Amino acid sequence: MDCFSSFLTQVKFSIKLIIFWLNERKFFEILMIMAEDWNDCASSNINMRETACKAKLADRITNAMFTLHTLTIVAYSIGILLADVDISEQSELPLLLKVELPVNINTKRMYKMLLTMQFVHLIMSGCGTGLLNALLLTLTLHVGGQMDILRCWLSELVPRKNEGSEAVMTNRIIRKHQRIINFSEYIEDLYTYIALVQFTSNTVLICSLGFLIVTAIGSPDATEHIVRSLLFYTVTNLEAFIFCYAGEYIKNKSKAIGNAAYNSAWYEMKPKNSRNLIFVILRAQKQLTLTVGKIMDLSLESFTSIMKASGSYLSVLLAMQ
Repeated sequence: MDCFSSFLTQVKFSIKLIIFWLNERKFFEILMIMAEDWNDCASSNINMRETACKAKLADRITNAMFTLHTLTIVAYSIGILLADVDISEQSELPLLLKVELPVNINTKRMYKMLLTMQFVHLIMSGCGTGLLNALLLTLTLHVGGQMDILRCWLSELVPRKNEGSEAVMTNRIIRKHQRIINFSEYIEDLYTYIALVQFTSNTVLICSLGFLIVTAIGSPDATEHIVRSLLFYTVTNLEAFIFCYAGEYIKNKSKAIGNAAYNSAWYEMKPKNSRNLIFVILRAQKQLTLTVGKIMDLSLESFTSIMKASGSYLSVLLAMQ
């Protein structure tokens, strides 16, 4: 089961990289929109402060995720790395990843080199997985910050004596809303099939890792098995939660735009300008979401579904043991 969990993790990461590579153009479009958002914020201290605040929060989360993934790999590998293995007396050498080698490992130096290469591979894979997850959170926080800026504009929208400036502000709000919609759709296109891979694989991983932890209790080497699996189990749950939280965050923020537009002083504006805000209100009724392969929305309810399914499968495995 431990070997299966490691294999599934590597396969999941490889598939996610391929999907990301196939959607490279979408990622470039996202970067262009982000650059435009930062340029627009330069003219307003409030907008710049809001955008910078989200960027700093994303930076802290990214550092925390890299640290957690690194600690997970270290905890998973430390027992084997520090073990004093006698090459001559071992029929099957303990490795971080079970592999079939084309050569015989007959010296301790070759064995240590192989372990080092596997450890570096695991670190890079773990950091790569953390990078993809951190990127999703960064993009989500950025678009959330832009939605907050739009809500601020709507709350400050008051009738102006100069009809031209009122029309300019209304058009600016509509363009901002459309840019937010485009940005969210690009995130959806970039991550929807990654979320599908994440959703299906994490259900199996949470189940298998939970099985390893439960069955290790009471065994002679329980501490070693639990230490190897516990952080791995935590990170797997965290990955699923990140995707589901991102979907819930965008959905709630987009809903707030419609409420802010409705609560603005649109009824005191010129009719031809207030009519433009109706389109914002109508479009905001269709909430922006992230989906799992265009099948279902990502939300905190989806996260509970993953946990329930994993718990059910774990019960079946324990009953079959």
